[in-house]
Amino acid sequence: MSIEERKNLSSTVIQNLVLENREKLSISGVLDVLSFDDQVVVVETELGLLNVKGENLRINKLSIDTSEVIVEGDIYNLLYSEKDTDKKTTSLIGKIFK
Repeated sequence: MSIEERKNLSSTVIQNLVLENREKLSISGVLDVLSFDDQVVVVETELGLLNVKGENLRINKLSIDTSEVIVEGDIYNLLYSEKDTDKKTTSLIGKIFK
């Protein structure tokens, strides 16, 4: 995604991340929770994939109606990555039987 495309997208999409004391993260603009365990939560947002890393992570609120997720635990790292709509990801079993 180019910088111009990102500027156009960000002018129409509002997303908030509120981190309180590195223990409670409120995320708006959530499309889906792709995976989660006690160390990593992967959330698909309108602005890309968001990886939340830490310890003892748990999802305390998940509302698809309001597009909001609240993650609690010891949060160490927040990382955005681009949505990859052009490439098709294939599972390991899909690659084996290709």
